Amino acid sequence: MAKTWKDSDISLDPIKSQTVAVIGYGIQGDAQANNMKDSGLNVIIGLKEGGNSWKKAEADGHKVMSVADATKQADIIHILIPDMIQGQVYKDEIGPNLSDGKALSFSHAAAIYWKWIEAPANVDLIMIAPKGPGSKVRETYLDNFGTPAIVAVEQDFTGKAWDRTLGIAKAIGSARAGLIKTAFKEEVETDWFGEQADLCGGAASMVTNAFETLVEAGYQPEIAYFEVLHELKLIVDMIQRYGINGMWRRVSETARYGGLTRGPMVMDKSSKENMKKVLTMIQDGTFNNEWISEYQKNGKESFDKYMKEYDEHQIEKVGKEMRKMMWPDSTE
Repeated sequence: MAKTWKDSDISLDPIKSQTVAVIGYGIQGDAQANNMKDSGLNVIIGLKEGGNSWKKAEADGHKVMSVADATKQADIIHILIPDMIQGQVYKDEIGPNLSDGKALSFSHAAAIYWKWIEAPANVDLIMIAPKGPGSKVRETYLDNFGTPAIVAVEQDFTGKAWDRTLGIAKAIGSARAGLIKTAFKEEVETDWFGEQADLCGGAASMVTNAFETLVEAGYQPEIAYFEVLHELKLIVDMIQRYGINGMWRRVSETARYGGLTRGPMVMDKSSKENMKKVLTMIQDGTFNNEWISEYQKNGKESFDKYMKEYDEHQIEKVGKEMRKMMWPDSTE
């Protein structure tokens, strides 16, 4: 059974006198920094000078400085910039300004696990990974609850790395919902697998194939969109709240029997074998090497050719019209 913690198990006292530098002020940086500040921690923000985020962070009431200066002043450096720039920012501004006993903290462990960052032995290496987007981390905190998180310590130089890890998790509100102990290796490999095989890649491919099957059989694209994409959220919400069997008990008897008997025809043993291949490519470094090489050559254009195919696909063209009908004031 995994080790877990709740809010009442943790005290902020061990880190109340420490300074936390949040590096980056994107969706996660914004949410986590504001939650920590509201929880009474001493938070500073480290950013590229002159960027748009600098003004926003200042407007939110934060003390903002360069990444180098923030690293010098902080006891805990919580790195929340995009994965692919963490290595270079560490090399240029963070690494040269580390000293004994500081902590490098992350919300995703890829940079340490794949050695994009090679940290020294005289610092703590910790991770607090909320299981939700930054907007949800902030929203649930303001609702006096939180977004659950997984936590890990990779290197405990000070002997107080767990106090720091759990303290930050409490300060961002995640301990209110619950914390689960993991390891850097487990977090990276399962996170990437979930994104590729299920949550993003698998789900998008499944929906697209289902849409194409109905349209090619002569059904209206608008009806196909509602049946295979729009209603998916309703089912996922039930699975999240009540579990898989809880979902089965809340759909019609026809949906229950049809899903239970036909679902395995669609997601069969061959699908699972392909999932195993995807996992192996993550575990053995194949995906990491491919991704690094592609990003170094093409940067953000690495995914443009794939996204262009979706932009031109009928499901997206129909979907835009359906979403305008339901949410006329929304922007995409």
